[in-house]
Amino acid sequence: MTKRKERSEEQKTITSAYKFRIRFNETDPLGIVWHGNYLVYFEEGREAFGREHNLTYLDIEKEGYVVPIVKSECEHKISLKYGEYAVIETTLIPTLAAKMIFTYKIFNENNELVCTGQTVQVFVDKDGVLSLNNPEFYEKWKQKMEIF
Repeated sequence: MTKRKERSEEQKTITSAYKFRIRFNETDPLGIVWHGNYLVYFEEGREAFGREHNLTYLDIEKEGYVVPIVKSECEHKISLKYGEYAVIETTLIPTLAAKMIFTYKIFNENNELVCTGQTVQVFVDKDGVLSLNNPEFYEKWKQKMEIF
């Protein structure tokens, strides 16, 4: 029987930061961001992460996979307002399982924590079959990034 590696506090994480401005169409009549838009900001954070670290959705698709979200969490602390700038920090959490776990922190222009969250994505091949093991391209990417 083989023993699984335990998650340690010393594991390397990879983070990307992306600055954006709150647009008028993202707010409600009070001028604050509608709560559903925070999931859109998470997606923008993942897109920026992928561009920065060479793991875009297009890269994944070229390998024959898609990565649907199977879980999302969002905790609101304070509101963002129309015209403000914000920064989303997107961090990939290392895991041995065949999935990608991202955590998010959104800060306003005063560097106050606005929102935190997490998403979990799994690998599904072009035939719609859930991958129970990490695809080879993802294992190679993790090795290159020195995650595992």
